[in-house]
Amino acid sequence: MSQTRKKTSSEGETKPQTSSVNKFLRGSKAESRKENNDLKTTDSQPTNWIQKTAPSETAKPLSSEMELRSSMEKYEQFLQKLGKKAVNKCLDLNNCGLTTADMKEMVALLPFLPDLEELDISWNDFVGGTLHSITQQMHLVSKLKILRLGSCRLTTDDVQALGEALEMIPELVELNLSWNSKVGGNLPLILQKFQKGSKIQMLKLVDCTLTSEDGTFLGQLLPMLQSLEVLDLSINRDIGGSLNSIAQGLKSSSNLKVLKLHSCGLSQKSVKILDAAFRYLAELRKLDLSCNKDLGGGFEDSSAQLVMLKHLQVLDLHQCSLTADDVMSLTQVIPLLSNLQELDLSANKKMGNSSENLLSRLRFLPALKSLVINNCALESETFTALAETSVHLSALEVFNLSWNKCVGGNLKLLLETLKLSMSLRVLRLSSCSLVTEDVVLLERFCFPASVIQTGHLAKLRKLDLSYNDSICDAGWTMFCQNVRFLKELIELDISLRPSNFRDCGQWFRHLLCAVIKLPQITEIGMKRWILPASQEEELECFDQDKKRSIHFDHGGFQ
Repeated sequence: MSQTRKKTSSEGETKPQTSSVNKFLRGSKAESRKENNDLKTTDSQPTNWIQKTAPSETAKPLSSEMELRSSMEKYEQFLQKLGKKAVNKCLDLNNCGLTTADMKEMVALLPFLPDLEELDISWNDFVGGTLHSITQQMHLVSKLKILRLGSCRLTTDDVQALGEALEMIPELVELNLSWNSKVGGNLPLILQKFQKGSKIQMLKLVDCTLTSEDGTFLGQLLPMLQSLEVLDLSINRDIGGSLNSIAQGLKSSSNLKVLKLHSCGLSQKSVKILDAAFRYLAELRKLDLSCNKDLGGGFEDSSAQLVMLKHLQVLDLHQCSLTADDVMSLTQVIPLLSNLQELDLSANKKMGNSSENLLSRLRFLPALKSLVINNCALESETFTALAETSVHLSALEVFNLSWNKCVGGNLKLLLETLKLSMSLRVLRLSSCSLVTEDVVLLERFCFPASVIQTGHLAKLRKLDLSYNDSICDAGWTMFCQNVRFLKELIELDISLRPSNFRDCGQWFRHLLCAVIKLPQITEIGMKRWILPASQEEELECFDQDKKRSIHFDHGGFQ
């Protein structure tokens, strides 16, 4: 880290950064000059700006422009050694490996940043135990709007100090305390200062070990937060027990646009509780209930109010153990969400033989951009219904069918969709039991010589064909000869299964030739393909000659 900092400091240009710092402080300096002229302060009297930006009892007033410039230079140097650049009204030290000394230096600079609106010191372990030194200066950055303290190893004393300091920053609109386990059990200490009329719009408490009592407190607090638009309580497995209180509070959150309850220990009863709140959330855009494995069966009689979410754009129900009856109920609701753009039903294996009607009716979602149904144990009938529907999804950008074995040998059913896919950006067919014939058809119908004119997959950026070990070398050769037509491709994955190792055939040479004609590609996954010495040399020569930043992830030479 020290070497990185030294290099960054020596190579950084000071002019642009000085300009940025000047811009940061320009408003305060102008205000100071105006007050000096109007009030005719003497040299012995501190200006209003200095009174506002320096600790009232301990700091000495700035007496000259030279001292102000010195503080600017210190701020600039501090950012340089951390590899950061000054950004107007923003101090972003996210994941900078801050040391205790860095923390002290940052705290000393806060008095000179009176217009600071964003402070991000997330993912810095040494923040824990020292937060009080920052919170004591909160009155000096009272214009702060965004405070991010994710994964800072906050202690109980830290969260208590934070709670006392939050009233010093009444303009706060975003608070992120995610991945701090000591928040759990202490949430009232932190948020007790939030009063009715709070401007908070975004509250993120992911993986904070929240207790059922925390959930109850939050439910009582929500009616106070009338401006709240984003609430993320994901990975707090104990709040399911207080969902009644949270749902009651949500009824007063009419401006809420994002609600994330991923992996929150929700049960079948939870669906009914939430369903009663949905009618009050007319502005909701994103709903994430994923990875609640006990949710299965809850939608059978309790999803009617989902249809009230007319503006819903993202619905994530992956890994929720959906039953056949759940799917039947959702079939009546999901196609009516006409603004839906992203739908994730993946890892619900019981829907494989019961989702034919649901998949058929997806054609009524013209705005759908992302459809993720990997690992759903689709059967031939359901896959056929999906293929027929996908032709009507002209806006589709992400299509994930991975881990559905029925695709193998039946890819021809999707060819019309692939031929017409002008918008498709991501296609994932990992572990689909694809055979050589599938690749031949893909090559023949979707990578024709006229691909640029016809637009077949012309916008594709990520293609995943990994774990399809049944494709022979001849199939890979045909594929590699024609992949060059995907001019916007960034990532390609053709890795083998973990249990399988094979020698690269002559197709590897075709792949290298194709890569030359792919100007944007940066990542090629080919794990467990064994490169013999001759191909290893070819790859090394390619890296040296082409000077391209392309990562061939083959797991090492065998």
